Amino acid sequence: MKVIYIASEGAPFAASGGLGDVIGALPRAVAESGKGEVQTEVILPLYGSMKEEYRKRLTKEADIRFSYGWRQTGASVFSLTEGGVLYHFIENHYYFNRQKLYGEPDDGERFAFFSMAAIEFMLATGDIPDVLHANDWQTAMAVIYLKTEYAHIEALRRIRTVFTIHNIEYQGKFDPYILGDIFALDAKYYHIVEYGGCINLMKGALTVSDYISTVSPNYACELRHDFFAFGLADIIARVSDKMCGVINGIDYSVFSPERGGGIYTPYGRDDLDAGKRANKAALQRELGLAEEPDTPLVVMITRLTAGKGVELVLRILDELLGEKVQFAILGTGEAMYETAFSAVASRHANMRALIRFDRDLSKKMYAAADIFLMPSKSEPCGLAQMIACSYGTVPLVRAVGGLFDSIKPYGSDGANGFTFNNFNAHELLFTLKWALELYRDKSVWEPLRLAAKDSDFSWDKSAKKYISLYQNITNW
Repeated sequence: MKVIYIASEGAPFAASGGLGDVIGALPRAVAESGKGEVQTEVILPLYGSMKEEYRKRLTKEADIRFSYGWRQTGASVFSLTEGGVLYHFIENHYYFNRQKLYGEPDDGERFAFFSMAAIEFMLATGDIPDVLHANDWQTAMAVIYLKTEYAHIEALRRIRTVFTIHNIEYQGKFDPYILGDIFALDAKYYHIVEYGGCINLMKGALTVSDYISTVSPNYACELRHDFFAFGLADIIARVSDKMCGVINGIDYSVFSPERGGGIYTPYGRDDLDAGKRANKAALQRELGLAEEPDTPLVVMITRLTAGKGVELVLRILDELLGEKVQFAILGTGEAMYETAFSAVASRHANMRALIRFDRDLSKKMYAAADIFLMPSKSEPCGLAQMIACSYGTVPLVRAVGGLFDSIKPYGSDGANGFTFNNFNAHELLFTLKWALELYRDKSVWEPLRLAAKDSDFSWDKSAKKYISLYQNITNW
């Protein structure tokens, strides 16, 4: 069985968040779990920002020409193999020779072109999969094109489609007047993508896909409610019989204190306490915090947006910092939150606000911290809480989405962290103070920290679930 994943990003070639990490890991995990019976490939745009170390390994596969609406256009396709997976890259300088992945005024056109070019590449080379697995609105048109404009082509009819919702908040909404000119979709198919008086690409993919997955079981349940579905709850209700949730995993070859990988001092389960202390002292020195080994260090590594629950933290931060605790936050986002955290940090010697994107520093913070804070309003899956566990850092999360699926609260079976239920600042503060109190009881804290470190968030279990899903829809 052959599965081709199509996505707008994939690590290590182009990644801006969780989607990139998933596409960088899931295809390899599926191939490994399939033990030779499942072949996986990935199709990505060839962005101008691709690092030279990867670009010099590219081999040209094909030049393709095709009609895209009223335009005669084309692309070149290059490939390389990484981690046993064949990656194809669609090159078109007009659309993708840019440094940014997203946020361009023609994003709709760019990714619709990419989706059509991927299908044309399959036709031109005969590289036809059993399953095409699309991800988020940027590749929704690949599924829609297969079921509409390309439905008459015999070679493509046997392809089964899976569409994964990584974050339903971003749906790909556009003016209906550009249906033909920009999306090259005949007006007779408008009903597929129409929703609320506009083009909604995610709605279209949800409607025509053979199967739908989300990135955690709890998120799949939450999407039936308006609060989480961002207007698509009724569509989710219609397609719920062909939808499931499969939680993401993390790549332990990247996030592993045993391997080092940029942290101050490598460590493992057997020297967890000594390793954490060494990394904590080094981070305290780097950040200019008091070097106090027994003062709990709480960290956040996040986008500074409302959805990440940062307003809850801001409401209780001054009171929290009155405790014997240190707090550091790393991230960028909305200007009002960047300013607010910087202002609080200026008032407290035991806080640092690091308003920047810094992958290297983030690993050091995961390794050094005692508690990792993640009070999200909505969190489809979340990877940061899993990464924190891999470094033996105890997560404190709001029990929502994938955070509910991955973190079990202290006092329950399989406990590996702390949770709170309501989006309430003082419920967060109460849970934090409880965690700080238990931190000082080593008979409680050390087993909890070990439980976090022993949590298994490898891709193997998720890969097996996806293989089963692929087999079911293809009758393989």
